[in-house]
Amino acid sequence: MSESRWIPLESNPDVFNSWANVAGLVESQAHFEDIYGLDPELLGMVSEGVKAVTLLFPCSGVIAEKRKEEDEKIAAEGQLPIDPTIFWMKQTISNACGTMGLLHALINSDVTFIPEGPLAKFIEECQDKPPLERAKILEETSLFGQIHTSAATSGQTAVPEDLDTDLHFTCFVRAPDATARQTETQAYGWRVIELDGGRNGPIDRGECTNLLQDVAKYVKDHYIKESKSVNFSMMALCSGPAQN
Repeated sequence: MSESRWIPLESNPDVFNSWANVAGLVESQAHFEDIYGLDPELLGMVSEGVKAVTLLFPCSGVIAEKRKEEDEKIAAEGQLPIDPTIFWMKQTISNACGTMGLLHALINSDVTFIPEGPLAKFIEECQDKPPLERAKILEETSLFGQIHTSAATSGQTAVPEDLDTDLHFTCFVRAPDATARQTETQAYGWRVIELDGGRNGPIDRGECTNLLQDVAKYVKDHYIKESKSVNFSMMALCSGPAQN
């Protein structure tokens, strides 16, 4: 981690939409909204066209231990190939996980950015750069720090005096099955990919038939099940403008 420390972002659609719009997302393209629960009837309240899902979770106890174990296992044994078009970057700024979740969600979705806006310029500058170089670009782009701070101070909760927190954002998107693409199979499927700047790279989470439902099942089985905490929050990046 660098010495920089940002204010933690609140898991709040208004905060994320404000960040995204200031950074250059065309507002008619997509918006973030709350996921109120993981039961079918609550998932059914989420708008159509889910492009990405963000999860705020307590990165402590069993969850933190299992993350470390999985990172070591992937480093030793590898995993299924990840589609090379997936954009992932390493988190090097403390408490920047909200911005990392936003970047991973937006850049890996088929949304339009304002030409020459902060996001469009950032994507262009990061082209063909390795994850740590992308992180360096984020550190050196003061505008993103300003956008983050503005969004972080606009939430419903007061900015804490103590910026140390074990709450952490991760993001889930879908990507083409890289194995099928490599073998030039005509009808390839989709995979759920978890993108967390605190890990060592993108992680394959299995077949994707419905991104929202598949992520809900994974979160229930591998995150919520492993913690007694109630500090979980999820949002979906959905097609179309936000409904006021």
